[in-house]
Amino acid sequence: MSSPHDFDFLHGEWQILNRRRTDFLDPGSHWEEFTATSRCRPLFDGAANIDEIDMPHLGSKGLTLRLFDRETEQWSLNWSSSTSGKLFPPVIGQFDGDRGEFHGDDTVPQVLDSARTGGTPVGRDVRVRFVWSGISPTAARWEQAFSVDGGETWVTNWVMELSRPV
Repeated sequence: MSSPHDFDFLHGEWQILNRRRTDFLDPGSHWEEFTATSRCRPLFDGAANIDEIDMPHLGSKGLTLRLFDRETEQWSLNWSSSTSGKLFPPVIGQFDGDRGEFHGDDTVPQVLDSARTGGTPVGRDVRVRFVWSGISPTAARWEQAFSVDGGETWVTNWVMELSRPV
């Protein structure tokens, strides 16, 4: 059962090793690796938190606002990127023991046929899954996966291995 303190482990500073696919929808695409740093702080006595991740390799920063809904006992995870300045649709879910799983829907820009679209990205609807696991005082793992078939199959496209700065 989820609680307002599920994300307490995340508070503070982190070093992050990122692995992400060069094409989020192609399970055969290559992985790129880069480092990042993050800082998370609690809000609402633990029932919310906010973090900012600095990813110099990408030339951007990201922000996540996590909110615990006391009625549903579920979390909403709300992501924004400094490159767009927009809030992406939330993923919603909960923890079961030391594993948290969160789902939502989004649209991923993708150039499908440059002759047809003139090179303009076209939106592709995806189901989104975030998984938090491997949680300890000094480490955690986050994974993102997309599904184009309503959750029948998933392509894991981003993994973050978090560790405390030494």
